[in-house]
Amino acid sequence: MKTVVVGAGPVGTLAALYAAVRGHDVEIYELRPDIRDPSTAPLNTKSINLALSERGINSLRQTGLSDLADAVLANTVPMHGRMIHVRKGGEYVREAQKYDAHGRDLLAMDRTQLNRALIDHLDAMPNVKFFFKHKMIGVDFKKKSAWFENRTDKKDLLTQGPEFKLTFDLLIGADGAHSAVRNHLMKVVPMTYQQEYIDKLWCQFGVPTSSNGDFRIPPNYLHIWPADESMFIAIPNTDKTFTSTLFMSKEGFEELEASGKVVEYFSKHFPAVVPDLITEDDLKKQFTNNEHLPLISIKCTPYHYGSAGVIVGDAAHAMVPFYGQGMNAGLEDVRVLFEFLDKHPSDRTKALDEYTKQRTPDAQTINDLALGNYFEMASDVKKPLYLLRKWVEETLYVHFPSLGWATQYSRVTFSNMRYSEVYQASQRQTRILNSVVGLGLATVVGSTLLFAGNGGLQKAKMGILRGICLAAQGAQRVVQG
Repeated sequence: MKTVVVGAGPVGTLAALYAAVRGHDVEIYELRPDIRDPSTAPLNTKSINLALSERGINSLRQTGLSDLADAVLANTVPMHGRMIHVRKGGEYVREAQKYDAHGRDLLAMDRTQLNRALIDHLDAMPNVKFFFKHKMIGVDFKKKSAWFENRTDKKDLLTQGPEFKLTFDLLIGADGAHSAVRNHLMKVVPMTYQQEYIDKLWCQFGVPTSSNGDFRIPPNYLHIWPADESMFIAIPNTDKTFTSTLFMSKEGFEELEASGKVVEYFSKHFPAVVPDLITEDDLKKQFTNNEHLPLISIKCTPYHYGSAGVIVGDAAHAMVPFYGQGMNAGLEDVRVLFEFLDKHPSDRTKALDEYTKQRTPDAQTINDLALGNYFEMASDVKKPLYLLRKWVEETLYVHFPSLGWATQYSRVTFSNMRYSEVYQASQRQTRILNSVVGLGLATVVGSTLLFAGNGGLQKAKMGILRGICLAAQGAQRVVQG
């Protein structure tokens, strides 16, 4: 069986690995140069650093290559939770918020390092061939044929090259949000397609090591400076630097560009970034020189045509980065796709049809959750009521395991539960809290906060604990009913 993969990013290369270990003859076509070439690597690194979680790790382990996941995980930095940087009463404070009540971590990773590890493993396989600097220009899914341009001898990737035709048994499109494979798929299937550019742009900043070669701030956290309409984050790298990102509306970027008051804005909204992380001159230079890029959210369905073609990753469901699931969802696509192909080895049409039917609601759910999670990161994380609700849910999660209770975040990040089922479970838990716990907790919380004084949140927690114990018994009855 000949499998052609279009796109040599992490999702495409993982798909190629899954196909190769099953004995397929695999060809991978990529418009960009080989990411491992030092002279061309900067062209391939415009990406927000990723947070590798259970879904991505599990998909790596399921390749059947015992050393792959270990090789990838060796180049990660554990993140125990969020570190929130805010001012309270005029004082700059840092507050840690754990990701998981059971102490599980997210893993910070450079997308390029993940990509290199996957390509290196593919390079060692005799049934795999790479074709870098090749552009797909046409597909005939009915005849299982595709046309490419060879641009390896051209000075730039925009110059056309000689064309050639190939045939395939299965074509996998993993060529990103602006997918050429998806565009050709639309010509032969009645695809429902929705595209949205959200009102936020992003700009990347590099944070160097300290003068003694160490991290400038605690490394094992995703650092967040929440400012409601804007947000600054910093993710640790294995070389003890941080990759940081500013999220802000287009109008906000334009105002800063026009006024030149970048340092003043950071000093007001993102305390201690200047000069603790970045000098004034470097901040202005990076803001000016680094691109201000859009964020896109894409939903579409179906993902396939007959037995011939299928799209995965951002080609099928590009999402904004605020839940840290874009790459994890793409890697999970590959695992789910090949589970269906293994389930129906003699009926690839049925396998791809079942893949579309299962994966569409899951992908669209995480797209929506990612859009909504901006407000949690940029605003809610500094609000007492958010922290109190988080504590209530985690208390039920840890101390009442018989309820089968878990936070939405823990299910998304630390399990392989389908995204659509995660959302349904979360909604069910919300109804239980509202109907069984809500009135009692609201009364306890309201009275406790009213009389608690400066220690309101902590006293509210202690006052509410008794209510939780009673409410959990009622919640159990609702769950059983």
